[in-house]
Amino acid sequence: MQEQREDLHRRHGNNLYPVEFEVQFGDHELVLDVPGGVWNPTPHGVHLGTMLMGMDFSGEHVLELGTGCGIHAILLGQRNAARLTLTEIERSVLDNALHNLSKHDIDVPIDTTVADWTAVEGGPFDTLVTNPPFAKSGKRYRRYFIDTLILDAHKLVKPGGRLIFVQSSMADVPRSLRLMHENGMNVTIVGETDGPFRDYYFEDETYLREMAEIPGAYAMRDGVHYERLIVFEARL
Repeated sequence: MQEQREDLHRRHGNNLYPVEFEVQFGDHELVLDVPGGVWNPTPHGVHLGTMLMGMDFSGEHVLELGTGCGIHAILLGQRNAARLTLTEIERSVLDNALHNLSKHDIDVPIDTTVADWTAVEGGPFDTLVTNPPFAKSGKRYRRYFIDTLILDAHKLVKPGGRLIFVQSSMADVPRSLRLMHENGMNVTIVGETDGPFRDYYFEDETYLREMAEIPGAYAMRDGVHYERLIVFEARL
């Protein structure tokens, strides 16, 4: 099944094809219905989910920016979040996330809102969780979503609250660390892993040139390109 999913990922660089996505987090197995037009979970999202399963959100109102098919929202509910606020840029994507949350018996109060990235009302929140777009950000400045996330976190998260997000080494980890420190955050690296490039990386020559300029962006082993995936927990 995993090999079949990986083959689909390789053949569909836009990652918006319909699939029943199965993934295991410890003793928790998720089976997610993902229709066409909803971004499928990637290794970035799966790694973030793995780290979330080792964290406690008891009593917290958690905001997730860009919930996608709801994979992280389900895990947050299972890890005792008291309330969830989920955002997406299209209502149909939120409807799919709610379907998957119901399918996995998540019964915490859930608010959904159509919002453009950090332009969210209703805070401040105890914790903000997200997987910011980067390789497929659609922006000339690919770090746009990472930088605005860090700069705007104080508008969305309570003092003493948490910002939890995943990024690739391709997105310049030292730069993110500097920006978080400059904004007064105490940062912990919750966990990291690595994996081979997605095939669609090689379809964008500009992206590859940009990555070659970032020290430590990737490693080569036996002729294969590997990126690191890092999950940050930043305390405001």
